[in-house]
Amino acid sequence: MAYVSNIRMFVRVFELGSMSAAARDQRTSPAVASARIAELEKHLGLRLFNRTTRSLKPTENGRIFYDGARHILEAIDEAEGAVAQTAQNPRGTIFIAAPLGVGRRFIAPHVPAFKDEYPQIDVRLRLSDRKIDVVSEGLDMAFHLGELPDSTLKVRLVAECPRVLCAAPSYLERRGMPANGDALIGDRHDCLNLRFPGATEFRWTLQTTDGPQRYAITGPFESDDGDVLTGWALDGRGIVMKPIFEVADELADGRLIPVATETPPTATQLVCLTQHRRLRDPKIRLFTDFIISRVRSDMAAATQQLSA
Repeated sequence: MAYVSNIRMFVRVFELGSMSAAARDQRTSPAVASARIAELEKHLGLRLFNRTTRSLKPTENGRIFYDGARHILEAIDEAEGAVAQTAQNPRGTIFIAAPLGVGRRFIAPHVPAFKDEYPQIDVRLRLSDRKIDVVSEGLDMAFHLGELPDSTLKVRLVAECPRVLCAAPSYLERRGMPANGDALIGDRHDCLNLRFPGATEFRWTLQTTDGPQRYAITGPFESDDGDVLTGWALDGRGIVMKPIFEVADELADGRLIPVATETPPTATQLVCLTQHRRLRDPKIRLFTDFIISRVRSDMAAATQQLSA
């Protein structure tokens, strides 16, 4: 098992690009992580990483070894999963990523209940609104909200998510109520946009009588954290486009008001992305089914309260 542990540490160091980050990921110290890599290099008789005081880069041998090492670990996980399924005793660790808003509101609250039901399965949940690469980051699954790029991953629809343009009463008192997307542009309303590193434009897709149209909105603020945008909107700093489930409470109590209702935003989708081979692991299927059913129920309840 020590050799397998060394391989697992190597894979995480390779994927995270940092000895200390891999150590945190594997719940150990950087010294232990470094010792495991050194032991693996000694066993193989070659160097896997080039190290300096400021950087750590895989060697050509390290890149070659990574592909085989990853397949070894996947095969071990699948074998353990098959045995656990036969024994009706699923175990292991699940690595999951989710957007901040979705993760905080709808996934994290149900993780303890899942752990109670399956005590030998550990869950590592990472929340971020940045773009996630399931394969390179070694994830078992990732929840994705929004437009989905072409992917070889297995995609499972969790929920259709209507969206709303909204702003605080203080903003509307100061700037007026825009009726539609044309007013957003013509009156140069302050639009709060979710933008990630590398994005090249600000555009919102709105429903019009001529079909969906993209509007090149502008505004003084942007962030890659959706909850930050909601906070700015509540502070009267501009108009935000949000899935209704994320701002249902604020809409219900009047802290945010729907705007540009003649041209509402197009709906978005929440999906679950999984590597195909991981679907054979029973603990992955168990967690996926457990969480998705609860997320759907919670989202439906959040949106229904607005019509109550």
